[in-house]
Amino acid sequence: MFAVIKTGGKQYRVQSGDVLRLEKLAAEAGETVQFNEVLMLGGETPVVGAPRVAGAAVQAEVIDQIRGEKTISFVKRRRKHSSQRTRGHRQYLTLVRVTQILPEGGEATGVKAAVGAGSVRAAAPAPEAAAKPRRAARTAAEPKE
Repeated sequence: MFAVIKTGGKQYRVQSGDVLRLEKLAAEAGETVQFNEVLMLGGETPVVGAPRVAGAAVQAEVIDQIRGEKTISFVKRRRKHSSQRTRGHRQYLTLVRVTQILPEGGEATGVKAAVGAGSVRAAAPAPEAAAKPRRAARTAAEPKE
């Protein structure tokens, strides 16, 4: 049996035992996470969701938090002006191993839902900003010096 899941803005075709490199998830190594956005279940009787398969889920174990290969962006603007810039980037990734594909009853398992790390930061309350002292507004009566 296989499933098509959506996470991190991408779709993945998974089977039990597959190891995937996903966009960073808010989970520690060793935790079990559950993907609830199942778009399709395949096997002897395929089920296509509209847009998702109701009650279906995929459970996976987080192996590690890693960083991807370095991608280099090189920009050279114009000849004879030596205007160039090099920047590198390494994407944060999560390694997961798919353990189970649940065709139904996924919402009743009690396993933590797989959420992207950026979503957790955005949902957390912002720390209290230190109050800056405000300058007293000048009045028309005060002379400028």
